[in-house]
Formats: sequence, structure tokens, C-alpha cells
Amino acid sequence: MSVGLIALLDDIAAIAKVAAASLDDVVSQAAKAGVKAAGVVIDDTAVTPGYVIGFAAKRELPIVGKIAAGSLRNKLLILLPAALALSYFLPSAITPLLMFGGAYLCYEGVEKLYEAVMPHHAHQHEAELGTVALQAQTLEDQKVASAIKTDFILSAEIMAITLAALPAGSILKQAIVLAVVAIGITVAVYGVVALIVKADDAGVALAQNDNASAMGSISRGLGHALVRGMPVFLIFLSAVGTAAMIWVGGGIILHGIEAYGPPSIGHGVHAATDAAAHALPAVAGLLKWIVEAAISGVIGLVVGAATIPVIGYAVAPAWKRVKRLLPGSQR
Repeated sequence: MSVGLIALLDDIAAIAKVAAASLDDVVSQAAKAGVKAAGVVIDDTAVTPGYVIGFAAKRELPIVGKIAAGSLRNKLLILLPAALALSYFLPSAITPLLMFGGAYLCYEGVEKLYEAVMPHHAHQHEAELGTVALQAQTLEDQKVASAIKTDFILSAEIMAITLAALPAGSILKQAIVLAVVAIGITVAVYGVVALIVKADDAGVALAQNDNASAMGSISRGLGHALVRGMPVFLIFLSAVGTAAMIWVGGGIILHGIEAYGPPSIGHGVHAATDAAAHALPAVAGLLKWIVEAAISGVIGLVVGAATIPVIGYAVAPAWKRVKRLLPGSQR
């Protein structure tokens, strides 16, 4: 074997090692960034099943598929290039935009809470916003559009958290990591959502098992438990999703306030979390998280409650006037 060929093989081996190390680095960075975005991922998983409840069983998976496809488009075609462009050209705009998205999450969460507590007033508010919503031809289209719209805000937060967690490096590597996180989180979230919405159908199939053996009896018992338990679980999950929207939205705004507001606010939050941690050192981390989450939740409730009249009396009328000026609109 010639010396030149040996050198070439050495070069190929070196390139392969660099490529493998680079791939490992991408996977490692994606995993770390995904962990940091876990709170928003849980929120996304809890919120989405609510958009599927009430439809025929045969439409559940297609609806989840439509929402997942819309989520992936949001992340890869809009949010990924937008995040990279903003971080390169205008990094100072990222936090204000996230705060705007957080305010929207607070609005959505408090509106759902408002509907549960005062359904009559909530329906009246929704009627006033009729022209603000996307004009859908069917209820299914409307639900899918609404889910994708909410997912856009959650996905934006996931992408921003991912970008913030990445070390300085080439734009290409950042883009690859963002794409890996986007695809991985979308598959994970909507895979879990699909399992949740089809669990009752699996329960029915298990309950109909007529095998006389002990395994058949266990199967029927598990099936009956799933059938009886899933409606309660979905109600619980809907409540968790609503609370998570308020909490996550409030947390985004809190971090923005800490960045732009008086330093005393950030100091006050840290003082409260530290005091809770010192009270019970054995569970210091958990208590710090609970206190910060509670503060975020209160901020989310206040912001969401404040945005409801703003949307109803300012944004909705303004949008109606704009709609009238658009070509082809009915006067």
C-alpha cells in the first residue's frame, strides 16, 4: 500500500472522527437545551388534548396530525430562521417579543378560566371577538387553527430557550441544534398527545376481551379503569394546561421585567425564593421553584385579566375597522 493512500486513509479517519465529535456535540447541546425548555413542553402537552375533545374517535388522530404538522412548520419554517436572524441582527428584540407572546398566553389562560367561572360573560366576550379569530369553514378547522396559533407562542418560547442555552458557535451548528430540538420535541409532544386521546379507545378494546384466563380478567379490569378514568383525567389535564399557560406566560413576563424593570423586582423575587429555601434546606430547590412559579402565576393572572378588556374594547374594534378597509370585505 502506497504512502499516499495511507495518508489519504488517515485523513478520512480524522475527518470521520471530527464529524462524529461534531454530531455528538449537536446531540448533547440539543438534549441540554430540551431539558431547559421542559416547562414549556409540559405546557404544550397539557394544552393540546383540549382541542381534540368532543370530536368523533376517527377524527382524533387526524386532528392531532394536523396540529403536529402546523407546529413543525411553525418551528422549522418561521421560528428557526427568525430566531437566528434576530439573535444575529437584533438580539435586543428577542425579550420584548417573548414578553408579548407571554402576554398572549396569559390572555388565553385567563380567558379559559373566565369561561369556566363566568360562562355567560365569556361567551359574550367571544362573540365580540368573532371577526378577530381565523375564519374557519368547520369547527375542526377552527380548533386546529386555534391550537396551531397557541402552539406558535409555546414553540417560540421553546426555540428562544434553546437558542439561549447554546454556546457561541457557528450559525450552521445553531441551526442544526434548533432543528433537532424542534423535530424531537414535536414528535415527543404529539406522540404523547396521540396516546392520551386514544387511551379511552384502547380501554374499550381491553374491556371487550372475553378471554376467561386471569390475564383476560386483568385486561378487562384495566380497560374499564381506562374508560372510567380518562374523562376525569382529561378534565384534570385541561385544568393543568390552563394553569400552565398562565404560569408560563407569567414567567416569561417576569423574566422580561427582571431584564428591563427596576432591579428591586428581581431582588424581591430572589429574596422570596431564598427565604423559602432557607426555611426547609432539605427541599430547597423544590421550594424555590414553587415560590417562583407562584409569583409567575400571580403575574400571569393579573396580565391576563388586564388584557381581556384591552382585546375586547381596543384590539377587536380596531381589527373590525381594518377588515372593512380590506379589498373584498363586506360593508
